[in-house]
Amino acid sequence: MKKTENKPQQEAKKQDKSLNKPKESFIGAGDGSSLRCRTSSWFECKVRYEKTQDDGSDKMVNELYVVDALSFTEAEIKIMSEMSAYVSGELKVANINPTNYNEIFFSDIADDDLWFKARISFISINEKTGKEKRTYITDLVQAKSIERAKRYIDEVMGKSMLDYELKSLSETKILDVFEHHA
Repeated sequence: MKKTENKPQQEAKKQDKSLNKPKESFIGAGDGSSLRCRTSSWFECKVRYEKTQDDGSDKMVNELYVVDALSFTEAEIKIMSEMSAYVSGELKVANINPTNYNEIFFSDIADDDLWFKARISFISINEKTGKEKRTYITDLVQAKSIERAKRYIDEVMGKSMLDYELKSLSETKILDVFEHHA
């Protein structure tokens, strides 16, 4: 009888342990519906300005942002106008670089506040030679964690008819992405 009494207790302990694991809830249909995609020409802009710290002191900081622009000049104008709302002192554009982001995936979920760079390989077969051909793209994904970013990529790319592999996924120092609004 002791063995039969212990089994339900052991099963209850196993269930309790599984309930204590942190679970991430997904807002939306679970099919990437909370994501929106944007393809454009993107520029990474590094800005330098004096920022007030939590302790009240001022410190010069460098921050990285991405803007939707057609040229270096437009990118500079865009980042200056976007950042002027947040900066009261001197604002300097330290660097502007064009990026090779194929697409940027924006999340509508409030706690998705980090940006991840995803390197994706699309796999196709040459019908004549039978050899495998890979095409590489780089996307930027807004998510809360690397696990959530991977899930977003799998959900979006899973709809594609092409075979793909996620080659790398890394967190970036990008603080925000500014889109062009007509």
